[in-house]
Amino acid sequence: MRRAVLILPVVLGSGLLFWLWGFGGMDRVAAWAAEGQRDAQNAMAMTLRRLRGGDAAAWGGLLGLCFAYGFFHAAGPGHGKILIGGYGLGRRVPVGRLVGLAMASSLAQALSAVVLVYAGVFAFAWGRERMVGIAEDMLQPLSYAAIALVGLWLVGRGARRFWRAVRSHVPHGDADECGCGHRHGPTAEEAREVRSLRDAVVLVASVGIRPCSGAVILVILGHLMGIDLAGIAGALVMALGTASVTMAVAVLAVSMREGALGQVMSGPGVARWAAVIEVMAGGMIAVVAVQLVLITL
Repeated sequence: MRRAVLILPVVLGSGLLFWLWGFGGMDRVAAWAAEGQRDAQNAMAMTLRRLRGGDAAAWGGLLGLCFAYGFFHAAGPGHGKILIGGYGLGRRVPVGRLVGLAMASSLAQALSAVVLVYAGVFAFAWGRERMVGIAEDMLQPLSYAAIALVGLWLVGRGARRFWRAVRSHVPHGDADECGCGHRHGPTAEEAREVRSLRDAVVLVASVGIRPCSGAVILVILGHLMGIDLAGIAGALVMALGTASVTMAVAVLAVSMREGALGQVMSGPGVARWAAVIEVMAGGMIAVVAVQLVLITL
C-alpha cells in the first residue's frame, strides 16, 4: 500500500508530462489559455471604465477577472512553472517552503510591474508601448537567461553531490563537532538554512525580474483613468491567480520526487539517486530556458 502511494505521483506526473510534450497537449493548453486571457482582458477594460464612472460594485468583478487572467496566464507556457517544478524535483524542499516560493515569485512579478510603470511615468516619462516593450523585449529574455543559469547551477551542484556520494558512503560528523568544546564552523542545520535563503532569493529574483505584461497594462490603465489603487490591487490579485497554478506545480513536483526516492530509501544509493535527479532537473530547466531565450530574441 505504501509503495502504491509513493509511486502514484510519479505515474501521474510522468503521464501529464508525456501528454503535454508528446501528444500536443501543450499546444492545446496554450490556445485555451490565450483565449481565456483575451476574454478576461477585454472584460477588465470594461470593468475599469465602470469603476472610473463611480460604480463601487465593479470592484468585485475587477478582482475576480484579475484572478482569472492570472490563472490563464500561468496555465499557458511560462518560465515560472518550469523553475518551481524543476527546483522541486531537483532539491529536497519541504512542500510548504516550495509553495511559499511559488507565491513569492508571483507577487514579485506583480510588484515589478508596479515599479516599472510608476518609474516609467514619473522618472522617464515613458508611454504605454515603451513600458510593455521593456517588459517583453528586455526583461523577459533577461529573466529566461537567469533561469537558465539556475538550471546550470543545479546541474553543477548535483554533479558535485554525485561525485561525493560515489567517493564515500561513510557519513562524516557535523562541522562543529571536534571534541574540544569549541565551534569551528556552522552546524549542518545552519548550513541548510543559509543555502535555503540563498536559493529562495535566487529563485524569486529570476522569476520576478520580468513583470507580467498583463499586469503592466492594467497598472497603466488604472493610472491613466485616475484609479491607481484599482490597477495596483488588480495586479496583486492577478499574481494570486498565477500563484494558484505554480503552487499546484510545486505540490506535484515534491510528490513526484518523494515518490521516486521512496523506492530507494535504504542504502547508499539514495544519495546518488538524489544527485542524479538534481542534475536531470537542472538540465531540463536550462534547456527549456535557453529555448525561451532564443524564441524571444
